[in-house]
Amino acid sequence: MQDNRIRLHFSIAIFLLFIIPLCSVSAAPDGARLFAMNCAACHGDRGNGGIGIPLSLPDFLGSVTDEFLFQTIRHGRPGRIMPSFRHLSNEQIDAIVSYIRNLTPVKVNLLPEGATGDPEKGRDVFARKCARCHGPLGKGGAGTGVNFTRLHNLPIVAPGLNNPGFLAAASDRIIRTTLLRGRSKTPMLPAAKMGLTIQDVDDVVSYIRSFEKGFQQSKNSATRSIEPTLLTSSKLPFDATVEKIKRAISAQRLRIIRSHSLDDGLVPQGSENKKRQVIFFGNLHQINTLLAIDPRMGLFLPNRITIMEQSDGKVLVAAVNPLRFGQLFNNANLEYTARELHNTYSTILGEITE
Repeated sequence: MQDNRIRLHFSIAIFLLFIIPLCSVSAAPDGARLFAMNCAACHGDRGNGGIGIPLSLPDFLGSVTDEFLFQTIRHGRPGRIMPSFRHLSNEQIDAIVSYIRNLTPVKVNLLPEGATGDPEKGRDVFARKCARCHGPLGKGGAGTGVNFTRLHNLPIVAPGLNNPGFLAAASDRIIRTTLLRGRSKTPMLPAAKMGLTIQDVDDVVSYIRSFEKGFQQSKNSATRSIEPTLLTSSKLPFDATVEKIKRAISAQRLRIIRSHSLDDGLVPQGSENKKRQVIFFGNLHQINTLLAIDPRMGLFLPNRITIMEQSDGKVLVAAVNPLRFGQLFNNANLEYTARELHNTYSTILGEITE
């Protein structure tokens, strides 16, 4: 009996000394794994950039705080590819921040705060020295950062400064430090090399901060919910609907690329439903324009319209709603082109409902 008690106590001691600590360690968030799952697709496996900016650049990591990185992950960049990661816990984000810090271990060294600048003077300086890369309204450079949308010798697309996510994360000291020091291995030059004085920099910082005044108005006019598809019923039989749609596409000066059964490749050849057809159409200029704005648009190109006859004989015509593209990809630069494409779809579909 005594021996059994000794063995029991020994087993409990082993459990307390080894098993419980191991469980605690395994419960801690794994920053490398979380980065791979949530960040690497855009920022590269080692933070060397791609769709997202390079995170491993010493000048970047030396001029941003952990709080900047945390808030960037939490809130993202509305309208600028970078989504918000609100599903991650604070502990998980902290683990990702620690992993990013270790990509290129450098000491954070921010310059002191400057004098209060004049935003009106800063607007003029920004227009002369910054707008070429960051956009005339500070909304950021076009494209997404992959080689399809930028020159190969540029490792970064200029970020949006007139952005609620950026300004929620970046302090004035971070903005001022970046302006004064620049970012090596990117097009961002130090202020002195751009011919800017210390006062010019402080004026630009003040101007950039003034963008926040317009965010509340944008928030009040929040994006309305948009249906993901355009769906209508045709007044014509199936075959007549297909021909009418094709003529309407041609009338828009768009080329019909191909058409086939919706079941093509999904069922044995010869058993496709002839009353379910997809028509693909577009033109090279349109396709190149949309891909240049966001390569992920390749998921929806070329354009397509699906015609389906139901068992009751009713003919439905469906297409993706282009107005959803900007929301889906968090890319405000798609808005204008997507609206044009929506008008095209609406005109084509209108031909079979009149």
